[in-house]
Amino acid sequence: MTGPAPAAGLRIVRLANFVTARSGGLRTALHQLGVGYREAGHEPVLVVPGRRDADEQHPWGRVITLAGPELPASGGYRLLTARRRLARLLDTLAPDRLEVSDRFTLRWTGDWARAHGVPSVMVSHESLTGLLGQWGVPDALRRPLADRFNGRTAGAYDRIVCTTRWAAEEFARIGARNVDLVPLGVDLATFGPDRADPAVRERYADRGELLLVHCARLSREKRPELAVDALAALRRAGVPAVLVMAGDGPMRPALRRRAAGLPVTFTGFLPDRLAVAALLASADVVLAPGPVETFGLAGLEALACGTPVVVNAASALPEVVGTAGLAAEGSAEAVAAAVRRLLARPEAERRRAARARAEEFGWPAAVSGFLRMHDAEPVRPPAPA
Repeated sequence: MTGPAPAAGLRIVRLANFVTARSGGLRTALHQLGVGYREAGHEPVLVVPGRRDADEQHPWGRVITLAGPELPASGGYRLLTARRRLARLLDTLAPDRLEVSDRFTLRWTGDWARAHGVPSVMVSHESLTGLLGQWGVPDALRRPLADRFNGRTAGAYDRIVCTTRWAAEEFARIGARNVDLVPLGVDLATFGPDRADPAVRERYADRGELLLVHCARLSREKRPELAVDALAALRRAGVPAVLVMAGDGPMRPALRRRAAGLPVTFTGFLPDRLAVAALLASADVVLAPGPVETFGLAGLEALACGTPVVVNAASALPEVVGTAGLAAEGSAEAVAAAVRRLLARPEAERRRAARARAEEFGWPAAVSGFLRMHDAEPVRPPAPA
């Protein structure tokens, strides 16, 4: 663990909901950015909800946990709902910069920042238009509602940060002028082709079988049922495929029932990042069928491991994976067909293309981009990669 940031650094207070010890991409991004902020000489302070209050030091900075209620049917997500208490904490922390990763229940913090003269950044981690569709909002209402809400968000913060052009589109269509694009990164050392492990592959697939992996939270917006149904479609077509569902979430019981009779293994949450890397690197294809993904760190981690990815054409992931994967419309048959087209490419070629694409995304560049949004220059040289 590193020591405290020097006095010359800025105190960057970050607020986030929908993050737990078992959450995925958002948690990874918060940790990696925090490490980068510290290495650049700044003081990151992360405030998140939890079961009970806590105040701890981590390699990614100080983490303050405020007890918050659990969101029903969310699989353990909690919210920072005590507005007055959070405002008092912000007063005490006296941030130099404010970074918020929830534009729903925490949008009021933009007003707090403006009233206290604190520059503020909202990080948009999802497409509101897409989420409204997942929640069953009719097409005619989806865009007007999203535009109204996004307009208020853009007006509340000094800057809006989106990680892909796809995510930025819904702000562009309302004419928001304070939107910036900063792609996230991937840990190219932890996730690499050298993590492939024959023992891991043999654990899940017999010789000659196709190993598919779905690595994401088992929740409605991720559409994990498409992975199960795509496996069924491949098996019906005579493809000897098996599927590993890595992750946990509220849909797990329903997915187990859906997968009855199919060669599907549910691993639950995998806390060991090296174990995740070994699984991704040992797979033939990774499935990322979520239609509202705005970046998809798990898909990028798969590419870093040299494994191609089939993604949902409605999401931002086609922009991220490029030619190292294939986009499919949101049906099991389309996902299965994309898997077969990927496998028609020579294995060495598709694995080489996957790794090459991932190498275009690194955390140092992401950290530099976020610090630029905060007008925060590094106060000490970054550590060598």
